[in-house]
Amino acid sequence: MIKMKSLGAVLICAFALPSFAQDDLIDKVKNNGSDTKGEFVFETLVDLEATPVKDQGSSGTCWSYATTSFVESEMIRNGKEPVDLSEMFTVRMVYLDKAEKYVRLHGHLNFAQGGALPDVLYVLKKYGAMPYEKYNGLNYGTDRNKHSELEALLKAQLDQVIKNPNGKLTKSWRIAFVATLDAYLGEVPETFEWEGKTYTPRSFADEYVGVNADDYVQITSFSHFQPNPYYKEVTIQVPDNWTWGTSYNVPLNEMMETLDNSLNKGFSVSWATDVSEKGFSLKNGLAILPLDVSKEARKEMFKGPKPEIMVSEESRQEEYDNYSTSDDHGMQITGMVKDQVGTVYYMVKNSWGERANANRTGYIYASESFVKAKTISILVHKDAVPKSLKKKLDI
Repeated sequence: MIKMKSLGAVLICAFALPSFAQDDLIDKVKNNGSDTKGEFVFETLVDLEATPVKDQGSSGTCWSYATTSFVESEMIRNGKEPVDLSEMFTVRMVYLDKAEKYVRLHGHLNFAQGGALPDVLYVLKKYGAMPYEKYNGLNYGTDRNKHSELEALLKAQLDQVIKNPNGKLTKSWRIAFVATLDAYLGEVPETFEWEGKTYTPRSFADEYVGVNADDYVQITSFSHFQPNPYYKEVTIQVPDNWTWGTSYNVPLNEMMETLDNSLNKGFSVSWATDVSEKGFSLKNGLAILPLDVSKEARKEMFKGPKPEIMVSEESRQEEYDNYSTSDDHGMQITGMVKDQVGTVYYMVKNSWGERANANRTGYIYASESFVKAKTISILVHKDAVPKSLKKKLDI
């Protein structure tokens, strides 16, 4: 058992959704179930240190919040004093590279606020990192993220470029695109002062953050990659995987073993999932997969432990294939608890602000069944992968 003091509440976020849809998603799940405080009794199994809960605001940037929180926890695990890293520095750099690819593909790419968990590591490796204090991305007059207008303007610019009214693209479109990012998120300084030393984003990532992006892998579990689906790298087929990055595809039981092994060895996990479910409840701080989701049953859904669906590789695949499981949220898993009947839940840090619930402010307890069924992918340190699986994957 690992128990560590938490530095604060947790993060909630959403992936492929524009900001208005992100707000709609919160509205959809925040009132699920009646207030059933005290109906569940939890015992803590693993509780890893994490930085305070943040609020992604009205922006579809959960992917950045989830893996940034994960990187901050890695700093703690490595014995460093964590720093509040800038999610919007990452978002800005992703917009730049996504725009380039969008134009090269004549618009045949998802250009929106969403992203994938590894995008944070992509930026860390290519561009570096900055403290939030030095780059908060709030250059447009609000005190929290609000990205609908920014997204609309950026996409409109790119769509006009793709129409190519001059018959030949000029280099000026990039200058105009950067100017829009500067106007909304702020210019990125070439250097900045931090704790008495001058850094660039590159040197800050290398010297201060000290997290090597190449030390991490993404794991998924789907069977449609034929003819031999498992123990190889695949491209997860979701709209926000704009880099076409690869993940290791493994059987469901080995994905879950990797998750458990990570937490038990002191490594937190970045988690991509679907939260648009009747069993996902903000007010109760729970994500469950009950057998009975009828209208009458939903009134009692969170009044103590209920039988949950037995998830198989086949049922998981079917829900992905028919769009019942979608890529709509990213969070950080920081521990495990179990309820009074022995069901294991994962302690999930969210990025929807410090919303109080029946369990832990800003966190969600997601049942094992929910995680088995609704996980799109997990991002972990290579050393957190069980030795037997590392051998199969040759990592």
